[in-house]
Formats: sequence, C-alpha cells, structure tokens
Amino acid sequence: MSGFDLFDATRPNYDRVIQSIADFALGYDVAVSNEAMATARHCWMDTIGCGLYALNFPACVNLLGPVVPGAEMVCGARVPGTGYDLDPVRAAWNLGAMVRWLDYNDTWLAAEWGHPSDSLGAIFSLADYLGRSGQSQQMRDVLIAMIKAHEIQGVIALENGFNRVGLDHVMLVRIASAAVCAQMLGCSRDEVCAAISHAWIDGSALRTYRHAPNTGSRKSWAAGDASARGLFLALMAKRGEMGYPSALTANTWGFHDVLFRKKELKFNQGFSTYVMENILFKVSFPAEFHAQTAVEAALQLHPEVIDRLDAIEHILLKTQESADRIINKTGPLDNPADRDHCLQYMVAIPLIFGRLTAEDYEDEIAMDPRVDDLREKMEVVEDERFTHEYLAPDKRAIGNSVQVIFKDGSSTEEVSIDYPVGHRRRRDEGIPLLLEKFERYLRGAINESNADRILEICGDQSTFQSTSVDAMMELLVK
Repeated sequence: MSGFDLFDATRPNYDRVIQSIADFALGYDVAVSNEAMATARHCWMDTIGCGLYALNFPACVNLLGPVVPGAEMVCGARVPGTGYDLDPVRAAWNLGAMVRWLDYNDTWLAAEWGHPSDSLGAIFSLADYLGRSGQSQQMRDVLIAMIKAHEIQGVIALENGFNRVGLDHVMLVRIASAAVCAQMLGCSRDEVCAAISHAWIDGSALRTYRHAPNTGSRKSWAAGDASARGLFLALMAKRGEMGYPSALTANTWGFHDVLFRKKELKFNQGFSTYVMENILFKVSFPAEFHAQTAVEAALQLHPEVIDRLDAIEHILLKTQESADRIINKTGPLDNPADRDHCLQYMVAIPLIFGRLTAEDYEDEIAMDPRVDDLREKMEVVEDERFTHEYLAPDKRAIGNSVQVIFKDGSSTEEVSIDYPVGHRRRRDEGIPLLLEKFERYLRGAINESNADRILEICGDQSTFQSTSVDAMMELLVK
C-alpha cells in the first residue's frame, strides 16, 4: 500500500481512519514531492484568484464581514481583497465563501466529488493569525497544509460516495480542515485525533441545496462554513476538549450506522501526495466540473451554429453517469446557483454566445429566449465509455460530446473531448491559462503595485515558499 498505511491497528484508542488521518497530518513529509509543492503553489494562486473574482458579485459581498456589525478585531486574521480583520474562524468563513462562490476553484472527481482548495479558508486564515501572534508562518507552511488537506479529502472520496446517501461533500472539507489546522496549532497526537473525531461526529449537511427544486446560494457558502467549522474544532481540541474514539464505528450511534447505511468506509490506497498531483483546475470556465469538456465542445461548435440557431432540430449530449445524475436538469432555473449546475444551460450559452463566464449565469443572460429554446432541444444520454474512463484510476477522464442536428437533416460533427484543460494530462496547456486567470482577477481587486509584487513572488517557487504569510496577506488586503 502506498503512502501512509490506513490500517495500522497498533493504536487502539481511536478508530483506525481517525488515527491514520492524524498520523498523516502530523508525520508525513509531503514536501518531498516537488510536483506536489509546485502544483500547490499554482493551486494557491488559482484559489485566491477565484476568491477575489467573487468580490464582483454583491450577493457574495453581502455575506462577508463579522457576524454582527462592529465585531472586527485587531491582529486577528485578514480577509484578502477586503479591509476586514476578524477572528480566524469568521475569517475562514469569509475566505471560504469567496473561494467557492463562483464554482471556479479546483475539483476532485471520484466516488465522491469535491473541491479540496475549499480548505484554504481555514488554512490561510489560521496561518495569518498565528503569524501575527508571534508564531512565524511562511507560505511554504501553507502549501504543506494544502497538500495534506487535499490528500485527506481526495483519498476518502476515491471509494466513498457520500452523495449516494444524500450527504454533501463539504463534510470532507471540515474533516481535512480540522486535521491540518490542529497540526498547525501544535496539537498533540491525541488532540489531533480529538479534533478529527468531532469533525466526523458533526455528520454532514444534506445535498438539498444542490438539487432541484431547492438549488440555491447555500451551495456557494457551504464549504466556507465547513472550513470555518473545521478550524473551530481544532481550536477546541487545542484547549483540551475531549475526543470520541469510536466516532465512526460505535454501534447504533457512530457515523457508519447513522449516516452511511451501516457500511464501513472503504480505502484502496494510503495518504501521500497523489491528490494534489492529480488535482483538476477549472481553467477555462466557471462551470460544474462534469460539464467542462461539454462546454469546450460547444465552444468549438459555436461558429458553425451561430447563424443557424433557428434551424436546430435536436442537440445530443453524451456524458458520464455522474453528470447525468447531478447536472442533467430540465425545467425552470431559478437563480445562478441553479444554472451553474445545469448541463444543458452550460452548453447553450457557448453555442449562442461563444463564451461562458460567471456573469452568464445572471438573470440578464438567462432571460434570453434562445437559451431555454436550445435547452428544450437537448437530449442527455450516458456514454458507457465516458463513465468507465471517469472511474479508471489511470485515466480519471471527464468526457463529454456534443452534436447538433438541423431540421434539414444535416448535422455538425460529434465533438468529443475526454480531458478538460485543467486535467493533469493537459498541464502544459493549462498552467499558462491558469496564470492568466490569476493575474486577471488579481489585478481586478488589488492595486497595481501590490499586484505586481504578488506576481513577482508567485513567479518563483523558492521565493514564494520563503515569503512570510504576513507579508503576502499585507499585499492582498485593502
């Protein structure tokens, strides 16, 4: 078994999974992987850029700041792109909500889906607070915590489909955030286990807010809430709050029996640096990741169909089983959160406009009658090859195809794409685009001189790693 052994039974006090997560968080040297460290730097840039971009959207900004007016701190944790100085838990909520608001940060697809960089809300906020409290923190420390948080979330997700029992993936954000934040706080092994046990006991939010007829904006702040909760639980453990050794396995009352249909969690590999090395970046489109290649295919077809929209008879979309299950959506779409999880909507926009941006989910674009007209002409079917290669460990493809059939019997070619630009197999193509994305959103939120300095720091791995968190945050805030 590669990585940290998940099934070391030599320490009986806590459930094996809890122990393994704790031992990985405390003892595994992820920095030995140069690829993981370099990818984590790009991931940090992408995640912060997504958060800064979200500040253009009033619905996000309206939720930021302290819980009640006037509850700001001095020397707490700062929120990038804003002037807020908050307690670290609330700062984690703010940054986590910003990062996730537009569904534009990284993605992990397996039996469970998720966005591991959601944990940056907790990690970066805690690192800022610790640094300002006299405990030196470098950006290298942030990268290491990110790699570990990614790995914890991603390895659990490989074989365990919490969505199958109606639970939301943000529980993994909370578990990973609790583990790595406890390590950052200098917790003992028992304290780290305690924090993780609390994270499992919290259970999970329901996926209600991600699916019709209840799709709504909570899905844009749920991960920020989870990262903040993970940090809170780590802080509680640091104060000596007791843990719960059989949080997963206790008969009747444990996670397995109560929330996982009496099944045990499954693992096919240990913890190492696999997830960060294979993480998926949303480089081109702010779209639910199962749709990324469908949007790219539709964009290729735009020149061929733009002058023939009225002549379209039928549009055939072939996709993976997961996409068919979660983003194949017909009927009214009530808000941006509803639209960015609708495969048909995400294909219609590039066919009509030759683009897909976050602004294209707003009401002004959605009211264009051509959008719903095209949606009604779409047929979504599962392609068994796409499903198989989606789950294959050596591929992890996210394939889609789009074909447009016209009323006169003619048709476009079937444009089929297996791997999105943000996939590991397209890194050479994707990283320059990711850097452009970061610079675009950085310059849109930060003054010119600070943006120039941040880009200079981010341009070199060694310089980035040795930069203090305090210095980086000072450049990021207003």
